[in-house]
Amino acid sequence: MAKEEMIQFEGVVQEVLRDARFLVKLDNGMDVAAYASGKMRKFRIRILAGDRVTLEMSPYDLSKARISFRHKEVQRRTH
Repeated sequence: MAKEEMIQFEGVVQEVLRDARFLVKLDNGMDVAAYASGKMRKFRIRILAGDRVTLEMSPYDLSKARISFRHKEVQRRTH
């Protein structure tokens, strides 16, 4: 029995919840509860409110997700 392919979405972290969970607002307007993937916890990648993230979701339960990537914020220089 093969695993189902995960669906990827992008969103913004709205709130940091307890137990290393996050409330994320997707680009399509939905709110989902998400947790950091094992590699992100292993390498202690910090996720804060306002961060742009990539999520993986199962096609069977679209209310929960796993955060697989935190996008770096591009800072503009002013001279």
